[in-house]
Amino acid sequence: QVQLVESGGGLVQAGGSLRLSCAASGRTFSDYAMGWFRQAPGKERQFVAVISRMGWSTAYADSVKGRFTCSRDNAKNTVYLQMNALKPEDTAVYYCATYYGTRWPQNGYEYNYWGQGTQVTVSS
Repeated sequence: QVQLVESGGGLVQAGGSLRLSCAASGRTFSDYAMGWFRQAPGKERQFVAVISRMGWSTAYADSVKGRFTCSRDNAKNTVYLQMNALKPEDTAVYYCATYYGTRWPQNGYEYNYWGQGTQVTVSS
């Protein structure tokens, strides 16, 4: 099993920045691609970003491309999501999740383990 704990959420004004962290424990962190997803009230879960096992490849949703950056530190078993130029529509609960394998999928149903989520609220 893998345990994931997100942190770093909060309330920020539009145009501001936040950095989310997701600390993993339980298995070899570098065996997993790591994804970030978000879910706003009344909306479906949405893919945000994914990073490959060694951090060499990333992919982003079009809505966050150029504003968000996903990175990881395998020595610290942690993945990060740097969010800049935040917009009110970025308001959601953000989740990290693991994918065991060599791909980096964007479909949340392919992911194995999920964190509890961290709230991000962007005020206008």
